[in-house]
Amino acid sequence: MVDLASPRPVWSVPDAVVGAFARALGRGWDVVRVRAASSSDGDGALGSREAAGAARGAEVYVGWGVPGAVAAAGAGTLRWAHTAAAGAAASITPELRAAQVTLTNSRGIHAQPIADWVVTAIGFCLRGFHAAVEAQRSERWAKDVFTDGTVRVREYVGTRVGLLGLGGVGAAVARRCAALGMEVGAVRRHPERRAPRGVDWVRGPAHLSALARRSDVLVLAAPSTAETRGVMTRELFAALPSGAYFINVARGNLVDEAALLEALDTGRLAGCALDVFAREPVPPAHPFWRHPRVLMFPHVCGVSERFWERQAALLVENARRFRAGRRLRNVVDLDLGY
Repeated sequence: MVDLASPRPVWSVPDAVVGAFARALGRGWDVVRVRAASSSDGDGALGSREAAGAARGAEVYVGWGVPGAVAAAGAGTLRWAHTAAAGAAASITPELRAAQVTLTNSRGIHAQPIADWVVTAIGFCLRGFHAAVEAQRSERWAKDVFTDGTVRVREYVGTRVGLLGLGGVGAAVARRCAALGMEVGAVRRHPERRAPRGVDWVRGPAHLSALARRSDVLVLAAPSTAETRGVMTRELFAALPSGAYFINVARGNLVDEAALLEALDTGRLAGCALDVFAREPVPPAHPFWRHPRVLMFPHVCGVSERFWERQAALLVENARRFRAGRRLRNVVDLDLGY
């Protein structure tokens, strides 16, 4: 069954993608399409009553996350569940574990547009766009702040970028940064693995403080797991060089937002660019809304006109693998959460 209707047009599955998935499964498969909208926000997994009803007897489920009610309804028949989101934490429910289902996700699908966004955000920070936007809003010709040193304007070349997380997104960011002359270091769970092109310094999680100390821009691109939640602490922000920037395209629950605001207010951080937050939507009157050193995006850095092209390719390949009894791509480790 395909449960990928969304109230947001950009995330609502096109007919052509459903058709391609059905053809990849081949003859003998009846593909049921759920018409009720489900939430594509965050990691999804909210589902609908229609989806839970359609899951009875299903062997394959594709949705925005895997709702617990769907896993429970499909217990005994469901063999493969795919979440079209990159994150999988919300899908790993007691019901899914009990059903003993192979779970796959869409990690890597968003890597290219998110990496484009990160490099754009780095330029926004380094070139002082935040000061220009603030001055424009107040109708002030702010040439002085750029020429008297008030706003520190830097170049890409020689800027040190630290990546916390080196999966598909981190690797794509690294390639772009290196191509622009930036120096890239990273911390990943498995530092022994071969570093992606463009990364010249890789360490394990025990070296987070060392990564912070050598980062003019720290980019958070790690999955949300038991090990990473709350990883951006007050101590880690304090380890960043004075005047550094922070960018988050991972999940809001990885960051102590009070500590982030403190680092901004004290001047430890020159600014930040955030696409994800601890609470979404961000509540009215939250300090982020009007903070002069905060660039906010509403969790959309992965939006791309090519999303369904990549999603369809992954679904079709995995459908063919499933039919042939081969290992699926992007299998999620239920204990690790990704």
